[in-house]
Amino acid sequence: MAAGEKGQSKGEQIKGKLKEGAGKVTGNERLKAEGRAEQAKGNAREAKEDLKDGVRGTVDGLGGDKHRPTR
Repeated sequence: MAAGEKGQSKGEQIKGKLKEGAGKVTGNERLKAEGRAEQAKGNAREAKEDLKDGVRGTVDGLGGDKHRPTR
């Protein structure tokens, strides 16, 4: 996972958890829902990056890295 993407996904998850908690404390259902949505967005971003890493590892394991341009 790229460091920037990982940081962004964790940031979204933390921000969402804080929003959800604030919504619970204040009884604000909309804020709770926003928090859950923010967490889901972070989870989805993390899953996407994990999938990309897995595919990249599989391709590299098959020798596909010989044909991929260097970065």
